[in-house]
Amino acid sequence: MKVIKEITLAAVLFALSVVAAAQCKIEGSGAARSLTLGGRPFIILGGELGNSTASSDEEVEAVFPKLKAMGLNTVLAPAYWDLMEPEEGRFDFHQVDKVISSARDNGLHVVFLWFGAWKNSMSCYAPEWFKTDVKRFPRARTRSGKTMEIASCVSPSVFNADAKAFEAFVEHIADAEKDGTVVMLQIENEIGMLESARDYSPESEKLFRSAVPAGLTSYLRKNKKSLHPDFAKLWADHGGKQSGTWDEMFGSDIFADEVFQAYQYALYVGRLADVARRHVSCPLYVNAAMNSRGRRPGQYPAAGPLAHLIDLWRAGAPSLDFISPDIYDSGFEGWVAKYAVCDNALFIPEMHRNEDNGAQAFYVIGRHNALGVSPFAIEYNAANCKLSKAYSTLAKLTPILASHPDRRGVLFTDKEQVSAWSEDGVNVEARHFFTLPWDQRATDGSKWPAAGAIVIRLAKNEYIVAGSGVVVTFTSDAEAEAKAKETQLMLGEDGFVLADQSGKAADKSKVDWSGVRRVGILSVDMVEPQEDGTLARVKRLNGDENHQGRHVRIGVDGFEILHVKLYEY
Repeated sequence: MKVIKEITLAAVLFALSVVAAAQCKIEGSGAARSLTLGGRPFIILGGELGNSTASSDEEVEAVFPKLKAMGLNTVLAPAYWDLMEPEEGRFDFHQVDKVISSARDNGLHVVFLWFGAWKNSMSCYAPEWFKTDVKRFPRARTRSGKTMEIASCVSPSVFNADAKAFEAFVEHIADAEKDGTVVMLQIENEIGMLESARDYSPESEKLFRSAVPAGLTSYLRKNKKSLHPDFAKLWADHGGKQSGTWDEMFGSDIFADEVFQAYQYALYVGRLADVARRHVSCPLYVNAAMNSRGRRPGQYPAAGPLAHLIDLWRAGAPSLDFISPDIYDSGFEGWVAKYAVCDNALFIPEMHRNEDNGAQAFYVIGRHNALGVSPFAIEYNAANCKLSKAYSTLAKLTPILASHPDRRGVLFTDKEQVSAWSEDGVNVEARHFFTLPWDQRATDGSKWPAAGAIVIRLAKNEYIVAGSGVVVTFTSDAEAEAKAKETQLMLGEDGFVLADQSGKAADKSKVDWSGVRRVGILSVDMVEPQEDGTLARVKRLNGDENHQGRHVRIGVDGFEILHVKLYEY
């Protein structure tokens, strides 16, 4: 009997160690944050399912093998409250289990999206018993008293119903999923008020006329110097008061309404995050629909986890690990920059699905150390082999990224073509591949595809260049200065001085190169990183493939990893 007990105890301890090892965690701090899974570096190379795909067993079975073949390592899938609790108090987790088992069968991880009280502002995924009991579960109202299909976030009964279902869901995951298949949880989806910047229901009005809670005023005092500039200005414009009602501290226009509503949403989600923390330790986040195209609060989903409201969300929901942007608008780099701040890890759970996604992934991972990316409705993207190539390349690159944080990400289009920087006495210039004259698509009117790459400094005079559609050159400081003078002269196709700008033969003596030490390319190898971080050579690139030692390049039609060594002469 004693032996059986010892074996049982050992089995329990082993099981606990497996669970602990399989957990997904955010490691590091500031710009150096990254994900680990089972103690190993992990980047989410993901895709989010269309809203209804995961409600069908047949579609899940058909789609998940395709996602694996596309090179994904993670699928973002909704967890539907209406299907999970069809009758109040009776839970059915079949859909959740189906997603987990299918993901596991296909070697995929899962980020579950809780479609609870709100999805894209509306309460469309609330169960029928919730929707039809308007008295018990009140809706938000506009200033004119119009009732909207948006559950009021200040209603205790709304929260209690949502939280009860959410806790049952999270507890089920904790019990049913022990191997790290589920890596993160998103709480609700694109929260925000439409048509009105805030809720004018009686319960909400009472809160708005009351004093601003001590939790927020204390946060403002402690973080006054680091508040988002827009929020800090709004507060300062109304006297920077340390206490008072909402309108006394922030005003009475729609922007003040949005501040009030954002804090109420944050309090709600923060309490759900606390519920989740009782059962799981994986990262928790919320996503936001962008305040784009010059719209005003209520025209866009007001009060969601938007960049200019980040302080309200931090104050109200401190248990969240980060807030995330859903990017569908133009200006990708600008939207990313709003969320890639030192105290908010960057993850893009939704992005417009197109052929630029692979280049965008390289950019955000290289430039902003993103935890991952996820184009929306990914199951309709099976024909986009560029994303598959990008994900396959990033998966191979992950060990190098984890051990070498000294890197740059670049993203180019026909409008943004060049990026340059200097480090350790070497000037690095990256350009769009189509700035070379050799591809007819550069000048025949074809749309320039987005080009994205990561340049990693491994050591002095040693780099990794990985991505698609880029040309990279390396020069010394003195060489760069001399070359800048030569740019005033006419250069031939091979980059040598032919004539000055008047067309006359160039006087090369105008540029003094004596004593200038130059940087040359010692070698360029296409490589495949191994799990231990070593680099296995696939082939040596030379001659025409690096323009006889003038540059390093990767064409627009594929993704590659190049190991570059430099020397001086």
